[in-house]
Amino acid sequence: MQIIPIQVDAEVAKAYQEAEPQKQQKIQTIVNDWLKLIIEDKSLDEIIQEMQKQTKDRGLTQEILDEILENG
Repeated sequence: MQIIPIQVDAEVAKAYQEAEPQKQQKIQTIVNDWLKLIIEDKSLDEIIQEMQKQTKDRGLTQEILDEILENG
């Protein structure tokens, strides 16, 4: 893996920085997969469907994703 800088809202940065390492890893995985799909030039619908499949395959339920989004 490599590190690249990406600008985000101050609120997002704070929530990520305050998150436990396990949550940070989950966020990194989700963002990494999402960026791969965007680079492949897929439509938004295709990206959403693929992300839903990947998160389900990894055991990330909608409740977990909601918690990540709400609490960082």
